[in-house]
Amino acid sequence: MATRWGICSAGKISHDFTVALKTLPPGDHQVVAVAARKLEDAQEFARKHSISQAYGSYEELARNPDIDVVYVGVIHPYHLKACLLFTNAKKNVLCEKPLAMNTKEVKEILDSAKRNDVFLMEVIFMVYNGEKPESIQATGVCLDTGVDETVTVTLKFSKNRMAVLTCSSGVQLPNEVIIAGTKGTIKVPGPMWCPTSLVVNGKETQYPLPEPYLPLNFTNSTGMRYEAEEVRQCLLKGLKESAVMSHADSVLLAEVEDEIRRRIGVVYSQDCL
Repeated sequence: MATRWGICSAGKISHDFTVALKTLPPGDHQVVAVAARKLEDAQEFARKHSISQAYGSYEELARNPDIDVVYVGVIHPYHLKACLLFTNAKKNVLCEKPLAMNTKEVKEILDSAKRNDVFLMEVIFMVYNGEKPESIQATGVCLDTGVDETVTVTLKFSKNRMAVLTCSSGVQLPNEVIIAGTKGTIKVPGPMWCPTSLVVNGKETQYPLPEPYLPLNFTNSTGMRYEAEEVRQCLLKGLKESAVMSHADSVLLAEVEDEIRRRIGVVYSQDCL
Protein backbone atom coordinates (compact mmCIF):
# COMPACT_ATOMS: atom_id res chain seq x y z
CA MET A 1 0.00 0.00 0.00
CA ALA A 2 1.33 3.45 -0.90
CA THR A 3 2.40 5.93 1.76
CA ARG A 4 -0.15 8.72 1.47
CA TRP A 5 1.33 12.23 1.75
CA GLY A 6 -0.21 15.56 2.61
CA ILE A 7 1.72 18.69 1.63
CA CYS A 8 1.64 21.64 4.03
CA SER A 9 2.22 24.85 2.02
CA ALA A 10 2.26 25.48 -1.71
CA GLY A 11 5.64 27.21 -1.79
CA LYS A 12 8.85 26.52 -3.68
CA ILE A 13 10.28 23.78 -1.45
CA SER A 14 6.92 21.95 -1.36
CA HIS A 15 6.89 22.04 -5.14
CA ASP A 16 10.34 20.48 -5.31
CA PHE A 17 9.50 17.84 -2.70
CA THR A 18 6.38 16.84 -4.62
CA VAL A 19 8.41 16.58 -7.82
CA ALA A 20 10.91 14.39 -5.95
CA LEU A 21 8.12 12.11 -4.72
CA LYS A 22 7.02 11.54 -8.30
CA THR A 23 10.44 10.02 -9.08
CA LEU A 24 9.58 7.14 -6.71
CA PRO A 25 7.25 4.25 -7.58
CA PRO A 26 3.59 5.39 -7.48
CA GLY A 27 2.74 2.18 -5.67
CA ASP A 28 4.96 3.34 -2.79
CA HIS A 29 4.26 7.08 -2.57
CA GLN A 30 1.12 9.06 -3.33
CA VAL A 31 0.30 12.74 -2.69
CA VAL A 32 -3.37 12.92 -1.77
CA ALA A 33 -3.80 16.51 -0.55
CA VAL A 34 -2.17 19.93 -0.36
CA ALA A 35 -2.98 22.87 1.88
CA ALA A 36 -2.05 26.56 1.69
CA ARG A 37 -3.13 29.71 3.51
CA LYS A 38 -5.11 30.69 0.41
CA LEU A 39 -7.36 28.16 -1.28
CA GLU A 40 -6.51 29.43 -4.76
CA ASP A 41 -2.80 28.77 -4.13
CA ALA A 42 -3.54 25.22 -3.02
CA GLN A 43 -5.81 24.67 -6.04
CA GLU A 44 -3.15 25.91 -8.44
CA PHE A 45 -0.56 23.62 -6.79
CA ALA A 46 -2.99 20.70 -6.99
CA ARG A 47 -3.61 21.26 -10.69
CA LYS A 48 0.10 21.48 -11.42
CA HIS A 49 0.86 18.22 -9.58
CA SER A 50 -2.38 16.29 -10.26
CA ILE A 51 -3.40 16.19 -6.57
CA SER A 52 -7.04 15.37 -5.89
CA GLN A 53 -7.66 17.49 -2.78
CA ALA A 54 -6.77 21.12 -2.05
CA TYR A 55 -7.43 23.02 1.18
CA GLY A 56 -7.35 26.70 2.09
CA SER A 57 -6.16 26.00 5.65
CA TYR A 58 -3.68 23.70 7.35
CA GLU A 59 -6.35 22.69 9.86
CA GLU A 60 -8.37 21.04 7.08
CA LEU A 61 -5.31 19.05 6.05
CA ALA A 62 -4.82 17.93 9.65
CA ARG A 63 -8.38 16.60 9.73
CA ASN A 64 -8.00 14.48 6.58
CA PRO A 65 -8.22 10.83 7.70
CA ASP A 66 -6.60 9.50 4.50
CA ILE A 67 -3.12 10.95 5.12
CA ASP A 68 -0.28 8.85 6.55
CA VAL A 69 2.33 11.61 6.82
CA VAL A 70 2.52 15.38 6.31
CA TYR A 71 5.44 17.18 4.70
CA VAL A 72 5.84 20.57 6.42
CA GLY A 73 7.28 23.04 3.92
CA VAL A 74 6.34 26.36 5.52
CA ILE A 75 9.17 28.80 6.32
CA HIS A 76 10.97 27.85 9.52
CA PRO A 77 9.61 30.56 11.88
CA TYR A 78 6.26 28.77 11.45
CA HIS A 79 7.55 25.20 11.87
CA LEU A 80 6.61 25.05 15.55
CA LYS A 81 2.97 25.96 15.00
CA ALA A 82 2.60 23.70 11.95
CA CYS A 83 4.31 20.69 13.49
CA LEU A 84 2.25 20.95 16.68
CA LEU A 85 -0.93 21.20 14.61
CA PHE A 86 -0.20 17.92 12.84
CA THR A 87 1.33 15.95 15.71
CA ASN A 88 -1.64 16.88 17.93
CA ALA A 89 -3.87 15.61 15.11
CA LYS A 90 -1.98 12.27 15.31
CA LYS A 91 -0.28 12.81 11.96
CA ASN A 92 3.24 11.61 11.20
CA VAL A 93 5.48 14.49 10.13
CA LEU A 94 8.49 15.09 7.90
CA CYS A 95 9.59 18.67 8.58
CA GLU A 96 11.84 20.64 6.27
CA LYS A 97 15.09 21.82 7.88
CA PRO A 98 15.67 23.49 10.25
CA LEU A 99 13.17 21.80 12.52
CA ALA A 100 12.63 24.95 14.60
CA MET A 101 14.11 28.29 15.62
CA ASN A 102 15.86 27.14 18.81
CA THR A 103 16.29 24.21 21.21
CA LYS A 104 13.19 25.13 23.21
CA GLU A 105 10.98 24.87 20.12
CA VAL A 106 12.66 21.65 18.94
CA LYS A 107 12.01 19.99 22.29
CA GLU A 108 8.40 21.19 22.25
CA ILE A 109 7.87 19.60 18.82
CA LEU A 110 9.57 16.33 19.82
CA ASP A 111 7.62 16.15 23.09
CA SER A 112 4.38 16.53 21.14
CA ALA A 113 5.39 13.80 18.70
CA LYS A 114 6.19 11.42 21.57
CA ARG A 115 3.03 12.33 23.47
CA ASN A 116 0.89 11.69 20.40
CA ASP A 117 2.86 8.56 19.41
CA VAL A 118 3.64 9.75 15.88
CA PHE A 119 6.73 9.67 13.66
CA LEU A 120 8.77 12.84 13.22
CA MET A 121 12.00 13.55 11.30
CA GLU A 122 14.12 16.52 9.89
CA VAL A 123 17.96 17.12 8.87
CA ILE A 124 21.33 15.61 9.70
CA PHE A 125 24.34 16.28 11.92
CA MET A 126 27.01 14.48 9.90
CA VAL A 127 30.40 12.82 10.36
CA TYR A 128 30.64 12.44 14.16
CA ASN A 129 27.56 10.24 14.64
CA GLY A 130 25.63 12.53 16.93
CA GLU A 131 28.48 13.19 19.37
CA LYS A 132 28.21 16.44 21.31
CA PRO A 133 31.16 18.80 20.80
CA GLU A 134 33.40 19.37 23.80
CA SER A 135 33.69 23.04 22.86
CA ILE A 136 32.07 25.47 20.43
CA GLN A 137 33.83 28.61 19.22
CA ALA A 138 32.26 31.06 16.79
CA THR A 139 32.95 34.51 15.44
CA GLY A 140 31.16 36.48 12.78
CA VAL A 141 30.16 39.72 11.14
CA CYS A 142 26.69 41.01 11.99
CA LEU A 143 25.01 43.68 9.89
CA ASP A 144 23.11 46.65 11.32
CA THR A 145 19.93 44.67 10.70
CA GLY A 146 21.09 42.00 13.15
CA VAL A 147 21.63 39.45 10.38
CA ASP A 148 24.83 37.41 10.63
CA GLU A 149 26.42 37.93 7.21
CA THR A 150 29.52 35.77 7.69
CA VAL A 151 30.24 33.21 10.43
CA THR A 152 33.13 30.86 11.17
CA VAL A 153 32.61 28.02 13.67
CA THR A 154 35.15 25.69 15.25
CA LEU A 155 33.92 22.55 16.99
CA LYS A 156 36.22 20.38 19.13
CA PHE A 157 35.23 16.76 19.67
CA SER A 158 36.75 13.97 21.74
CA LYS A 159 40.04 12.34 20.68
CA ASN A 160 41.32 15.67 19.35
CA ARG A 161 38.95 15.72 16.38
CA MET A 162 38.01 19.11 14.96
CA ALA A 163 35.44 20.57 12.59
CA VAL A 164 35.56 24.02 11.00
CA LEU A 165 32.61 25.62 9.19
CA THR A 166 32.37 28.94 7.37
CA CYS A 167 29.14 30.30 5.89
CA SER A 168 28.36 33.63 4.31
CA SER A 169 25.59 35.48 2.55
CA GLY A 170 28.04 38.14 1.40
CA VAL A 171 30.44 36.11 -0.74
CA GLN A 172 30.28 32.98 -2.88
CA LEU A 173 31.98 30.06 -1.09
CA PRO A 174 32.92 26.64 -2.60
CA ASN A 175 30.04 24.87 -0.80
CA GLU A 176 32.01 21.65 -0.46
CA VAL A 177 33.01 19.43 2.46
CA ILE A 178 36.41 17.86 3.05
CA ILE A 179 36.75 15.13 5.69
CA ALA A 180 40.42 14.36 6.40
CA GLY A 181 41.57 11.52 8.64
CA THR A 182 44.46 9.13 9.22
CA LYS A 183 43.25 6.76 6.48
CA GLY A 184 42.61 9.32 3.77
CA THR A 185 40.28 12.06 2.58
CA ILE A 186 36.63 12.21 1.59
CA LYS A 187 35.41 15.13 -0.47
CA VAL A 188 31.76 16.01 -0.88
CA PRO A 189 31.67 18.31 -3.94
CA GLY A 190 29.45 21.36 -4.07
CA PRO A 191 26.66 21.85 -3.54
CA MET A 192 27.44 19.76 -0.47
CA TRP A 193 23.83 19.63 0.80
CA CYS A 194 22.68 17.88 -2.37
CA PRO A 195 25.72 16.23 -4.01
CA THR A 196 25.61 13.76 -6.88
CA SER A 197 29.14 12.43 -6.41
CA LEU A 198 31.62 11.50 -3.69
CA VAL A 199 35.41 11.53 -3.92
CA VAL A 200 37.24 9.06 -1.65
CA ASN A 201 41.05 9.23 -1.76
CA GLY A 202 40.89 10.77 -5.21
CA LYS A 203 38.42 8.26 -6.66
CA GLU A 204 35.07 9.77 -7.66
CA THR A 205 31.80 7.84 -7.60
CA GLN A 206 28.73 9.29 -9.29
CA TYR A 207 25.24 9.16 -7.77
CA PRO A 208 23.00 10.57 -10.52
CA LEU A 209 19.51 11.77 -9.74
CA PRO A 210 16.42 11.10 -11.84
CA GLU A 211 15.20 13.91 -14.06
CA PRO A 212 12.31 16.00 -12.64
CA TYR A 213 9.01 16.09 -14.52
CA LEU A 214 8.72 19.83 -13.78
CA PRO A 215 11.40 22.53 -13.39
CA LEU A 216 12.86 22.74 -9.88
CA ASN A 217 13.33 25.82 -7.70
CA PHE A 218 16.46 24.54 -5.98
CA THR A 219 19.50 22.56 -7.13
CA ASN A 220 19.17 18.75 -7.21
CA SER A 221 15.89 18.78 -5.27
CA THR A 222 14.92 15.35 -6.60
CA GLY A 223 17.41 14.14 -3.98
CA MET A 224 14.63 14.66 -1.44
CA ARG A 225 13.32 11.33 -2.70
CA TYR A 226 15.76 9.70 -0.27
CA GLU A 227 14.27 11.32 2.83
CA ALA A 228 10.76 10.45 1.62
CA GLU A 229 11.74 6.81 1.18
CA GLU A 230 13.40 6.79 4.63
CA VAL A 231 10.09 7.98 6.10
CA ARG A 232 8.21 5.20 4.30
CA GLN A 233 10.60 2.51 5.52
CA CYS A 234 10.36 3.78 9.11
CA LEU A 235 6.56 3.82 8.98
CA LEU A 236 6.46 0.30 7.56
CA LYS A 237 8.57 -0.84 10.53
CA GLY A 238 6.37 0.99 13.03
CA LEU A 239 9.18 3.35 14.08
CA LYS A 240 8.55 6.80 15.56
CA GLU A 241 11.92 8.24 14.58
CA SER A 242 14.71 7.54 12.11
CA ALA A 243 18.07 6.09 13.11
CA VAL A 244 19.56 8.20 10.29
CA MET A 245 18.22 11.44 11.79
CA SER A 246 17.10 10.75 15.34
CA HIS A 247 15.29 13.04 17.75
CA ALA A 248 18.52 13.28 19.76
CA ASP A 249 20.29 14.50 16.61
CA SER A 250 17.66 17.23 16.19
CA VAL A 251 18.13 18.43 19.78
CA LEU A 252 21.94 18.37 19.50
CA LEU A 253 21.88 20.35 16.26
CA ALA A 254 19.57 22.97 17.81
CA GLU A 255 21.80 23.24 20.89
CA VAL A 256 24.89 23.81 18.74
CA GLU A 257 23.07 26.42 16.66
CA ASP A 258 21.86 28.21 19.81
CA GLU A 259 25.41 28.43 21.16
CA ILE A 260 26.77 29.70 17.83
CA ARG A 261 24.15 32.45 17.74
CA ARG A 262 24.87 33.35 21.36
CA ARG A 263 28.57 33.77 20.63
CA ILE A 264 28.07 36.01 17.60
CA GLY A 265 25.21 38.00 19.13
CA VAL A 266 22.25 36.92 17.00
CA VAL A 267 18.96 36.88 18.91
CA TYR A 268 15.64 35.65 17.48
CA SER A 269 12.34 36.90 18.82
CA GLN A 270 11.58 33.28 19.69
CA ASP A 271 14.59 33.25 22.05
CA CYS A 272 12.89 35.87 24.22
CA LEU A 273 9.63 33.98 24.76
